[in-house]
Amino acid sequence: MEEEARVLIRAGDVEIDISGAQASVDDRLIRIKSDDTWSIALSRIRNARERAIEAAVEAARDAGLPERGSAFRALIQNCSLIRKPDQVLGAIQYLRDVEGVNDSPPRVIDGLFEDAGLEPPGNLSLYLNRLRERGFLVTPPSAKEKNRYAILTPEGRAHLDKRSRY
Repeated sequence: MEEEARVLIRAGDVEIDISGAQASVDDRLIRIKSDDTWSIALSRIRNARERAIEAAVEAARDAGLPERGSAFRALIQNCSLIRKPDQVLGAIQYLRDVEGVNDSPPRVIDGLFEDAGLEPPGNLSLYLNRLRERGFLVTPPSAKEKNRYAILTPEGRAHLDKRSRY
């Protein structure tokens, strides 16, 4: 007897609702992923996430809270980023998305860890290079491969999202 499965995604006026036998759901999901509906739904989810981050940043600025270190520490704790490479990835996302910092040399990242009361990563170049090798970070061509301009890839964001699930 095959197990029943269901996938339900609502993103604005786009709804994907698939149910039935696991194999049938898998086949239909593969077909939907190649369709524009899937791309539209993912785009709307990303946009909603970005708007939520922007709203949180603006609310924090308006309220004068939270202080930089406690905000980053809360991110690390709430997302269960225990391993140092994950924390470095989180730091780059925090600096870019929350603080709007595009140039983050080692002293800036170390300072963020220190402000949060966390042990700085130490050999930051090693972490950044390994994260680039894993496809979680890229550097823009104009940055001449300098790690200080690293940007999270969609895979890097997905990796952090997976880590933050309970």
